[in-house]
Order: sequence, then C-alpha cells, then structure tokens
Amino acid sequence: MRSTETPQAAVAPATVPPAGPVLAPGETVRTVRMPGLSLVVRSYEARGGSEPALYLHGLGGSSQNWSLLMAELAEAVAGEAPDLPGFGHSPPPDDGNYSLAGHARAVVRLLDRARRGPVHLFGNSMGGAVAVKVAAARPDLVRTLTLVSPALPEVPPQRTAWPTALASVPGLPRLYLRATRDWPIERRAAALFALCYGDPARVGERARADAAAEYQRRMDLPYSWDALIRSTRGIVNAYTLGGQHALWRQAERVMAPTLLVYGGRDKLVSVRRARRAARAFRDSRLLIIPDSGHVAMMEHPELVARAFRDLLHEVAGREVAAGRVARVVAATDDETGTDTGTDTDTGTGPTTAAATGS
Repeated sequence: MRSTETPQAAVAPATVPPAGPVLAPGETVRTVRMPGLSLVVRSYEARGGSEPALYLHGLGGSSQNWSLLMAELAEAVAGEAPDLPGFGHSPPPDDGNYSLAGHARAVVRLLDRARRGPVHLFGNSMGGAVAVKVAAARPDLVRTLTLVSPALPEVPPQRTAWPTALASVPGLPRLYLRATRDWPIERRAAALFALCYGDPARVGERARADAAAEYQRRMDLPYSWDALIRSTRGIVNAYTLGGQHALWRQAERVMAPTLLVYGGRDKLVSVRRARRAARAFRDSRLLIIPDSGHVAMMEHPELVARAFRDLLHEVAGREVAAGRVARVVAATDDETGTDTGTDTDTGTGPTTAAATGS
C-alpha cells in the first residue's frame, strides 16, 4: 500500500507488557508475531457463525472496545480484534510508522498471514479510516464493511474535536501533561468518557474503575504518548493527502457493502458528515443513533448488531438471487445451445435509517 506518509523510528524497542488484557467471558487472546511487528489479538468463541470478522479500534483505544459487540454477534460471525501497533497490549512497530497507511499495512499482514479473508471488517474512528484504506486497496480481503464514526476528513473539524487534533502539534501534548499532572487517574478517565460517550452516565462504577486502571497501565508504558501523538499526526496528515491517497477518494473505491453508523451526540466525528459518507460509498446504508456518542458499539451494541444482521441478511439475499439468475441463464443456454453473456446489477443505492437509544 503506497502512501506519501513517511515512517519515523520508534522511541525504543519494547516488549508486550507482562500483564495480559482483561478478557470478557468467552474471549481468548494470542500474540501474532511477524517480522518487525507483533499484534495481540482478542478472539470471541463463535456460537454458530463461521464467517470471519475483524474489528479495528480507534485512537487511544484497544481491542476491548469491541467486546460487547463481539458478544452480540457471536452467533453470526467469528470475531477477532487486534490491538493496533502501539495500542492496547501490542508493542510499537519496529519502524515506528503510526500513519494510517502503516496501520493498514499491519492489518493486511495479519489477514494475509492468517488467511482469514474475506472478512466482515469493522472499524471505529481511526480504525474506521484504516478499514477504508484496507477495503479500497485489498477488496479481496473484505466481504462487508461496517464503520462506526469513521475518522474521514472534516475540515474544519467541529469545535469539540479541536483538542484531539491539537495533540498533533509539537509541544502541545507536553503542555497538556504539565497542566494536568495533578489530576487523579479517575478524573482523566472521566474526561475520556465525557468526550467519547453521548451519555457518560451509562458507564457503571465497575467499568469506570476498570477504565481508570487501564488508563494508568497505558500511561506507565514508555511508548504510550509516542504512539498516541504519532497516530494523531497520522490522521491529520491523511486529511491533507490528495489524489488517489485521499480518504474520500478511497471511500469511493470501496466495493464491499457498507454499513455506516453515526452518533447524534458525537463530539469527535460530526454527524453532519454522515450524509456525505452515504453518498461516497457506492453500496451504503446509514444508521444514525441520536443518543449515541463516538463509540456506538460500546453505548448501543444491540442497535449496531441489529443493523449488521440486517446487512448480512441483505447480502445473503442478493447472493441467492444472483445464484438463481445464473442458473436460469445456464439452463437457457443449454436449451438454446447459445452462449449469452449477462450482466446482473444487484447493487443498491444509499439507504438511511435512524434509531433511538430506547
């Protein structure tokens, strides 16, 4: 995958921290080691679905962000979620490349190594932008695409997203750390919930405590801020790319049926971009959840799961219809002794739905 973004050297070699990820019931974890790259991959025990799915988290997140949705969809797909390089429990890549193209290459290498494709590919925020790049460059690896608040270019971004974007400016993250050095870890975690959730009150006390502990673990890693800042710069840099590397241009090249999920209370990705996204992806359907914030798969996993099952049902129906057409054409050719080629257009235009959190 080509890109004009250039990698930087990693700050220092690092190993996977000894404390493993917190796993939900039914989950297992393994480490996939490749030259120059190691990824910790969370899997959910499938309860019936054999088609593979891969879930990509967003900036500052981890594979744990998908635990609720993976459980909801366990009967439909066999889900796996990697910690992207430098996040969760995955160490930094040896080449220090945190660009969107670098993350996308890591995902492609993981899929090629496991020979799991084509997969049902999910992505949230930065992971959504990474998923778009994968789907555009390697359509053979993607069966369907589900994007939750994808980080597609929005210039200028909404005001509530400016602090995150400013993390890419040299020197500002250090000033932020200085200004907040006396904040207890619980306050930092609460600020993160307020930024990402439409209704932070939905987060229970146990989840808050677990998030604070994970936040502290991440902050204690020597490469944590480096991974976060360089990945933020990777997103900002990707927004400036033109031509075939432009994210909106790549969205137009995606062939896979696409489900778009946006939150009406998202402070990081404006819901105003939902309509443009629905037009950009050639085979799209749109779900807007008015009460949701930036992480609908965590706030409203049942609504996202329902929309994805609808997508699966629609795709399966198309394939059955296409098979019937092919059989009819073959039978006609046999009867007439002629070879008549056929072009069957089973695609649909963008469709829109809205859901409430009730």
